[in-house]
Amino acid sequence: MFEGLFRPMHLLVILVIVLIIFGPGKLPQIGEGLGKSIRGFKKAMSEKDEPKEDEKSETKAIEQKDEKKNA
Repeated sequence: MFEGLFRPMHLLVILVIVLIIFGPGKLPQIGEGLGKSIRGFKKAMSEKDEPKEDEKSETKAIEQKDEKKNA
């Protein structure tokens, strides 16, 4: 179904359509936003699954409340 989607001629047609819709002035902003979102996604994927300091302190506070209720 998508066999020939990424052929050079198809990519040129897609680029022309994008230029018509957004205009040449808007393309750098779109590219910058796309780049930032990709970098943010990669950064989030590479970070460890450890909670941040704020989350750790909140978790400890909740655990201490639960211990007081159960005691």
